[in-house]
Amino acid sequence: MEYKSLYHTEVINEDGIEGVAYVNEADGLKVQVSSPTKNVPGTNPEQLLGLALTTCLNATIEAEEKRRGYDHQAVVKAEIDLAQDELGYQFFVVVKVAMPHLEKAEAESILETSLRRCPVAKLLKGSENVTVELIG
Repeated sequence: MEYKSLYHTEVINEDGIEGVAYVNEADGLKVQVSSPTKNVPGTNPEQLLGLALTTCLNATIEAEEKRRGYDHQAVVKAEIDLAQDELGYQFFVVVKVAMPHLEKAEAESILETSLRRCPVAKLLKGSENVTVELIG
């Protein structure tokens, strides 16, 4: 698939689950990473995935709210569980979206549109391990 890049970044992890991961830019982010199953300071893949998904989806919702003439008041939360089964580790993600300032039908419409447009949601689309709920 051919595409025109609007932004490019390079993120590097040389240490695995315990060490540092970083964005390879002069002023890039540097994060101490650790396993959520150990008592070691640092963030983990579950938290990073949650931050990426909630930030991207809420920004997409904000754009759609503004396009429809509404103030942005949505809140997006993600609950992520790490589980292990015969296939190994898996994430289970429940995303909860609140748009209390809107009627339910309008909030559902905005959420549906935003899920089709949000790049991170597109990556996770179709996963049986991801659930998105409109709450409130």
